[in-house]
Amino acid sequence: MSEPPRFDRGHTDDLMSFLAASPTPYHAVANAAERLEKAGFRQVAETDAWDGTAGGRYVLRGGAIVAWYVPEDAPAHTPFRIVGAHTDSPNLRVKPRPDSGAHGWRQVAVEIYGGPLLNSWLDRDLGLAGRLSLRDGTTRLVDVDRPLLRVPQLAIHLDRAVNSDGLKLDKQRHMQPVWGLGEDVRDGDLISFLEETAGLPDGSVTGWDLMVHPVEPPAYLGRDRELLAGPRMDNLLSVHAGTAALAAAAGRGAELSYIPVLAAFDHEENGSQSDTGADGPLLGTVLERSVHARGGSLEDRARALAGTVCLSSDTGHAVHPNYAERHDPTHHPRVDGGPILKVNVNNRYATDGSGRAVFAAACEKAGVPFQTFVSNNAMPCGTTIGPITAARHGIRTVDIGVAILSMHSVRELCGAKDPFLLANALTAFLEG
Repeated sequence: MSEPPRFDRGHTDDLMSFLAASPTPYHAVANAAERLEKAGFRQVAETDAWDGTAGGRYVLRGGAIVAWYVPEDAPAHTPFRIVGAHTDSPNLRVKPRPDSGAHGWRQVAVEIYGGPLLNSWLDRDLGLAGRLSLRDGTTRLVDVDRPLLRVPQLAIHLDRAVNSDGLKLDKQRHMQPVWGLGEDVRDGDLISFLEETAGLPDGSVTGWDLMVHPVEPPAYLGRDRELLAGPRMDNLLSVHAGTAALAAAAGRGAELSYIPVLAAFDHEENGSQSDTGADGPLLGTVLERSVHARGGSLEDRARALAGTVCLSSDTGHAVHPNYAERHDPTHHPRVDGGPILKVNVNNRYATDGSGRAVFAAACEKAGVPFQTFVSNNAMPCGTTIGPITAARHGIRTVDIGVAILSMHSVRELCGAKDPFLLANALTAFLEG
């Protein structure tokens, strides 16, 4: 194994900034694009003709980004090395008619997105962010990053058995946040408020994709600040690491024997079936167009994909000290123990033995330790974009990630070193 990298807290500091500035998938891809621009990448439009010259490029579509770097004189059949991730997180999303309320309270009507830990959203200061679609056909990002909403929990005096029988939440009745007082609830009030906040003319917003987010910033935790607490680590932690790894790999230029790629998709938390999800055509279209832009044929495309490998990077479960019996007794991933290799023989994860060898080689090159995760046989196993990517594109895919606690909570917990270790392993992988 190479010399272990010396922990750079600056990487984790930057992750904290990235998390705070990315309350929605739309903000996350904009921030990733900004970082890539600084590394020399440039945006290309899907509606334009692409050229095959060397350099870094990226495509933005909604809450998804696909970025890649073409080395000088790369043949059309050059294989890709892909880091896959997702930009979305479980949360509360604003309904088409958002203005509601009762009994003197003004509320915002929300729908539950993905599988959040609902109790973690209670009694927190919440902001509102997302994408506004304007009458002229353009879009505008908006972020009200201050205490604006709150989902108030019922007082224990009115639910005496809550601590003994457990908290029971109805998604429709109990999760609607309050945002003010008033008997007169008028359609359009929330959107008018956001138009004013964004400096837009009244009536200019005709569509919206809005979601609630906690405004408490990420923070180091623990005696020696060895832990990191923050929102949306599942899976912006991987998006951030993948962006840093791609920028670092692009710095190698002509030394690269593969084309490094970052593919960060939306809608993983609800099945990936969208035009910006991993089960859509976006990645395949970008890879194919990259081959054709360099003069490649169908044969070149087939050769390139046959040699391609994808690391599907998503968070996984660290062993929980209070619930160790829920984990496999022989696989106990620990925080700050290095990234995890995720295995499931029923293909909920895409890892097999040959994929393990690829990841082990990357970690060895980077001097990074890694761990293995497998579910307890008595517990259902989650899944990722890994199996989808493998099946849809016919490419070897390996599921990896960082071990965390409180997954799908409004505020998750990881080791402060693990994001840095993941980024180093991903860089070694992309560099080949």
